[in-house]
Amino acid sequence: MGKWTRRAFVTTGILAGGVLAVGVAIRPGNRKLKVAGLVAGEDETLINLWLKLGPDNIVTAIVPHAEMGQGVHTTLAMMLADEMDADWSLVRVLEAPAHPEYANYALAKGYALGDQSFPSWLLPTVDGFFLQATKMMNLQITGGSTSTPTTGLHAMRVAGAAAKAVLLQAAATAWVVPLSELRAHNSVIHHDASNRSAPYAEFALGAAELDAPVLPRLKSTEEFGIMGTNVQKFDIPAKVDGSAQFGIDASLPGMKYATVMAAPVFGTQLETVDTAAIQDMPGVRRIVNLGDAVAVVADGYWQAKQALDRLPVQFTASDAGKREQSDIFQQFSADLDDAIAQGREETDLNKGDARAAIAKADRIVEAEYRVPYLAHAAMEPMNCTAWVHDGVCELWLGTQNPLGFAADVAKAIDFDQENVLVHNQYLGGGFGRRAFSDYAIQAARIAVDSPYPVKLIWSREEDMRHDHYRQASISRFKAALNDAGMPVAWENQFVNKHDPVEAPYIPYGIDNQFIHFAESKTHVPWGFWRSVDHSLHAFFTESFIDEVAVAAGKDPYRYRRDLLSGATRFRDVLDLAASKSEWDRKLAENWGRGIAIHKSFGTIVAQVAEVEVIDGKVRVQRVVCAVDAGFAIHPDGMKAQMESGIAYGLTAALYGDISIGRGAVVQSNFHDYEMLRMNEAPAIETYILNSGEAIGGAGEPGTPAIAPALANAIFDATGKRIRELPVKLHDLRVPGHSAKDVA
Repeated sequence: MGKWTRRAFVTTGILAGGVLAVGVAIRPGNRKLKVAGLVAGEDETLINLWLKLGPDNIVTAIVPHAEMGQGVHTTLAMMLADEMDADWSLVRVLEAPAHPEYANYALAKGYALGDQSFPSWLLPTVDGFFLQATKMMNLQITGGSTSTPTTGLHAMRVAGAAAKAVLLQAAATAWVVPLSELRAHNSVIHHDASNRSAPYAEFALGAAELDAPVLPRLKSTEEFGIMGTNVQKFDIPAKVDGSAQFGIDASLPGMKYATVMAAPVFGTQLETVDTAAIQDMPGVRRIVNLGDAVAVVADGYWQAKQALDRLPVQFTASDAGKREQSDIFQQFSADLDDAIAQGREETDLNKGDARAAIAKADRIVEAEYRVPYLAHAAMEPMNCTAWVHDGVCELWLGTQNPLGFAADVAKAIDFDQENVLVHNQYLGGGFGRRAFSDYAIQAARIAVDSPYPVKLIWSREEDMRHDHYRQASISRFKAALNDAGMPVAWENQFVNKHDPVEAPYIPYGIDNQFIHFAESKTHVPWGFWRSVDHSLHAFFTESFIDEVAVAAGKDPYRYRRDLLSGATRFRDVLDLAASKSEWDRKLAENWGRGIAIHKSFGTIVAQVAEVEVIDGKVRVQRVVCAVDAGFAIHPDGMKAQMESGIAYGLTAALYGDISIGRGAVVQSNFHDYEMLRMNEAPAIETYILNSGEAIGGAGEPGTPAIAPALANAIFDATGKRIRELPVKLHDLRVPGHSAKDVA
């Protein structure tokens, strides 16, 4: 999947000066005819692209997003069903196929334009334009916590409301009654004046022939009947009884198994391979040279793995093979220094004159923070089953971008894209990793010359050492304080900027701010990682504001609160977290409490961590989380995502450390890339604040704030400031000290 940003839309001419410049020729037209055969049975009626209606009155929401535990199939179906006034017990869900008509135009439109509205005569052109753009980009992505606020709002709710409108119109025509006399409730249309009622299914064929309104009336929050409730998630029963199908569960007649070994140093190639050494091993079928990797195909996975481990191979050498992790950080530091010395800082945000304010300040606080590379470490390792037959390539896997994978595989094996068929399954963890098609391309290339289907499974070691990693980084800060101890200037310099653009920005009312960065490229492949740049910048900014508060002799919560006087929504979330955590309650000796707040993907999250430090080891005992995503469509789902994000972020903060040695990743499995275990998991309390603001995401916003909350709590317990993650690198055996003692 190619990287896409709002900036990309602007620079390619999709947005120019805030005005959408498009032509009528790219209106979407009647797209139902192009996909009906893929999503609807003979007795089912496709009312619009996003829903079908069966003769048994079953409503099926067609969702263009992958289910990876975040509950998106349920949440989007709720949004459609509520607007349709459907009976939830009669609602089902189907994941949309990897077809260009199901490209994420609503996601791109919502991401680029937000809540900007258009008149009804222009809306088809706007939608058509974004559809064509996302088709060109092969964009059918699940990620960025965008599904609910974009597809949910701009596609599913609209589709549900439009479906109800045409069903009511079809009923009015069939019954020869005024439309105004009809009402819809629980998948039934009623005409109270004549005491008639009939299920939606009775009017399906007539409704499908009508032109749906492009701007149907959407419900107000007070009218919601399904949204805001805790319905059972669609994926839970199958995951409980074991019938859920993940990519790794694919099984085809005559299938063989493959596993791979890629060049350990990124960017190098396979030089020699002694195929004769293993070709007589039991079950071995083929050895495939993939250029930068070698694959063994066998009757079983273990046979393939054993053979691969004994295969004599040699890879090409490169200068990158001499690189150590310390070299990378030295490069980062030098590039940051050079950027300032040579006046080539890349400006991210410039407000007021921070450097002038710092130059004349009597009190300056400075700090530098570091974070390492991080792997995704999804529980289900990368895998893909590929079958090339009869001029088509079929793929069974879990992917966050089915349409993009189809395009990438087609290009790799020289097929037309329409001849690559993606059967997407449940994802055993994605976190951004399954947006990259490398494993699918490998599987297809192995299968293209095979007379049988091939299931490629990466070993855990391969998965760990050939990820697309969250970047390592350095971030430097300076803050100038006035006589009252409040910051009048904030300067932040960091290395390597990715997305989202606002990740380093702070919500605090500081008049002078200069945020800038320097690019410093390495050979380590970068990838989307849960909350992307928010995952590191929240640690940087919320750790530093804590340091500034302590330097000013202030309570860290109240100091933040004073700086948020002009940001009411932030302040409300911060107050809720502090209140529920009983911020002023005295803690036992060797315990500490830390707070952090961060906005990401439209959602504000504040977290308070309570820790205990014994014999130099930290144990997170409790996390209180307050979240404002505008409105929680599925509150239990929102809480589950906050808990998931906290656990994922705690794992990274405590243990996560991908390091480079001789150009390659040192870590290989869970013994040296540790996970948070169940017995280490804290009690987590989540409190939802529905502010009524624009709906934000849920999958990623729970992650950013936990690392600084943890680090700040450790300082509160020990007086030791954590400026480099993971925490496991630090000896916490320091005499007890509380930040509150200086407040």
